[in-house]
Amino acid sequence: MSNFSYLHLGEKINKEKNIIATFRVESNLALEEAAIEIAAESSIGTWTKVGTLSEEIFSRLAARIFDIKKITGYYQTEIGGPFWCSEKTENPQVNISTVKIAYPLELFELGNIPQLLSSVAGNIFSMKKINNLRLEDLEFPERYARGFNGPEFGISGVRKIAGIKERPLVGSIIKPKMGLSAKEHAKVAYECFTGGVDLVKDDENLTDQNFNRFNVRVKETLRLAKKAAKKTGNKNICAFNTTAETKEMIRRAKFIKKSGGNCAMVDIMTVGFGAVQTLRNENLGLIIHGHRAMHAALTRNIHHGISMLVIAKLARLAGIDQLHTGTVVGKMEGGKEEVLAINKFLLSSWHGLKPVLPIASGGLHPGLVPELVKILGNDLIINFGGGIHGHPGGTLAGAKAARQAVEAAMKKIPLAEYAENHRELDAALKKWK
Repeated sequence: MSNFSYLHLGEKINKEKNIIATFRVESNLALEEAAIEIAAESSIGTWTKVGTLSEEIFSRLAARIFDIKKITGYYQTEIGGPFWCSEKTENPQVNISTVKIAYPLELFELGNIPQLLSSVAGNIFSMKKINNLRLEDLEFPERYARGFNGPEFGISGVRKIAGIKERPLVGSIIKPKMGLSAKEHAKVAYECFTGGVDLVKDDENLTDQNFNRFNVRVKETLRLAKKAAKKTGNKNICAFNTTAETKEMIRRAKFIKKSGGNCAMVDIMTVGFGAVQTLRNENLGLIIHGHRAMHAALTRNIHHGISMLVIAKLARLAGIDQLHTGTVVGKMEGGKEEVLAINKFLLSSWHGLKPVLPIASGGLHPGLVPELVKILGNDLIINFGGGIHGHPGGTLAGAKAARQAVEAAMKKIPLAEYAENHRELDAALKKWK
């Protein structure tokens, strides 16, 4: 074997000295040849041999392909384009495999997610020789993970702020997502809180529009949140969307803190992981609520892109305390197996970084709560939008119905039975059958 070979099949890899990437690869090339193209481009190689690459540099820094597993599959053409399936068809077979590649830790700058992605998820996605490529997983050694602050609060910290020990938190997105004035927005939030909601959040595209100025929304919503807290005795969390150019994002987060708020929301994909790190590293003492708007541009295609599991790992490194991960039973993409795997990771012990509280959001209503809790457990924020504000009795009744559904699930009482003595839940169940 050449001293300049990327192939090290069967070799035992030191996981404390390497970042390990798992790729799903589709190519017309032979499996090993396709894997070599990926390993070279994502580490120290280029399209041709160069005299400046010494054997010493290659031996120390080249990516090492240590596992290739062939997947038997074929392309089948239907309306909407070709898709991969396991059953044999008349169409040509494509070489499909899972490839594990180890990257020496020395290739990476500690504490720098953008640099990591430029390497293992950069030019390789546009290589003509590779038909489709998907980054399925990244495994990090402890030294790399500890180069990041990770979540400031994590699950226990969020629960302490919310004053909730065991049950899922009830959340609500203010609807309509755009159009309400700051005062109207705050009034809806007040109705949510008085009805038993624990967390109220902006929607992903509401920031600082002319009809709803950020600073006014923060002041008005916090004022009414405090009023609701005095009435109910509950502790309330208000997640205000700081998403913007990085300096403006930090200014907004500082304004939340100065105004007495406890949570900054950020669209992690659109601002970028570097900006998320900047927000976390300000150490403002704010819960960071991570929305994943735009993630499906990378995650939804099973053939090409980046998995949501990888994004969740990066979000935890960057310092997110709460992260949208999927509902299984709602309107958004994400099957049971995938969402469970992501949530399991977020809840797990991981190199000393605090665990992250998963958020289920999208198309939820009170009738779905028992199944959701059964699947995803209690360490969860159940986020309702239309499932609260679309209630026949309005937002206040919708908030009560959502809270009643969670109470029923925790008491293991069937919703229909619980609804007999809870009219708001009863009305919700009749609307969303």
